[in-house]
Amino acid sequence: MSWIYWLACTLAVLIFIYLLYALFNAEEIS
Repeated sequence: MSWIYWLACTLAVLIFIYLLYALFNAEEIS
């Protein structure tokens, strides 16, 4: 597999974790 594939997967996972983290913080602050 090409490095571009791994880069895309890594970015997708990081963005997913970031969204979950932001969502959790938003609920905690409210």
